[in-house]
Amino acid sequence: MVPVLRRESLRWLNEAMWDLDTARILHEAKRFNAAVFYAHQAAEKASKAMLYHVNEAPWGHSVRELLLRYFEKIGKNPPEDMMRCARELDRHYIPSRYPNAHPSATPHEAYDEEVSLRAIRCADMVVGYAKEVIGQ
Repeated sequence: MVPVLRRESLRWLNEAMWDLDTARILHEAKRFNAAVFYAHQAAEKASKAMLYHVNEAPWGHSVRELLLRYFEKIGKNPPEDMMRCARELDRHYIPSRYPNAHPSATPHEAYDEEVSLRAIRCADMVVGYAKEVIGQ
């Protein structure tokens, strides 16, 4: 039988992988703002999966904060490239969805292919790291 927290970390990791695939599908459909949001969701859920994996309760939506808590728990410094990606993804949590987060455009008008690709690459880094940590 799989221990409860191990099972929970796998549930969150599987959902992170699903969200990353969704981000790619949305990117291909040129729904760039939605792709960016799902990239953020993938990284957030992967970070929460790692926290479950080390018996921590994951709260919040900031990928950066979640990763900092994980790396603090394991006693390591987080990789700078991963933290750079976490900051990038966190910047899009609200603006990718809400029109009033933009001075004169809507999210679907404000996002482009380059930003979407960058977010997906960042999410892929976090999800890939979580897969290594959790052993999937």
